[in-house]
Amino acid sequence: MTKAEELRKTLETKPLLKVAGAFDAMSAKLVEISGFDAVWAGSFAISATHALPDASILTMTEFLQAAKSMVDSCQIPIIADCDTGFGGPTNVVHLVKQYEKADVAGISIEDKTFPKQNSFLENTKQELIDEKDFVSKILAAKNSRKDPNFFIVARTEALIAGLGIDEAIKRARAYENAGADAILIHSKKNSPDEIFEFSDSWKGNIPLVVVPTSYGSVTNDELIAHKIKIVIFANQTLRIAHSSMSRLLKKLNAAQSLDEVDEEMSSMEEIFNLQKMFELNSQEKDIEEKLKKLGYIS
Repeated sequence: MTKAEELRKTLETKPLLKVAGAFDAMSAKLVEISGFDAVWAGSFAISATHALPDASILTMTEFLQAAKSMVDSCQIPIIADCDTGFGGPTNVVHLVKQYEKADVAGISIEDKTFPKQNSFLENTKQELIDEKDFVSKILAAKNSRKDPNFFIVARTEALIAGLGIDEAIKRARAYENAGADAILIHSKKNSPDEIFEFSDSWKGNIPLVVVPTSYGSVTNDELIAHKIKIVIFANQTLRIAHSSMSRLLKKLNAAQSLDEVDEEMSSMEEIFNLQKMFELNSQEKDIEEKLKKLGYIS
């Protein structure tokens, strides 16, 4: 079973698919260990690991490499945030081929202009491309995938751009008709009200996806009640890592000894478990025993 098939099967069997963001192989592995259904390879978080803005600066190849490392490190599906598709329909064809080849389960592309700005950045223009132009990108993605299970999420930023519910619904319908497998409806309001207004008005046949970064009080039960099928906790792992490292490094720099911060860090054994070091030692012992039987070691 491919990762794309696994993603669709899980989506069919669960009332709410829970996805957590990651920015490298280790964070993706921790997402898996923590019991999430899938990993979100988010452009904001990956850009931050390069200490660069989330503004279409990194290339597709750099984002793809990050997603590949996540695929290699864990067994659950990876959904890659591909921003605006790295260009026009031709670029989308190329990205689908490359991400599918890497066994990424699916991609998300959004209807903003290129270069994009992060949706939560204040005092920035959030402009969308014409509906027809984004439909062309979805058609390109659908037509270029080899595996029909490869999951294509169409993300509309109509609410972020202040264009209202009617425009968001209109675009979402067009994107479904073009062949998208899910609609990601995004909002930066502090309550889920406009998301719920959208979902309650949605008459489409494909699932809805939300990213509740700004309306964190919303509950899973509320999302299910309003027909949301996928929730993405997109940037929390990055923010936790940034907060923890910043705080502990300041404390370490002021400390007289490591003992002052030791209890706040993961143990070496916990990291060894993550790296599967104990399995490696077991494999080495097994090889040694076989070498003894073959007469190479006395």
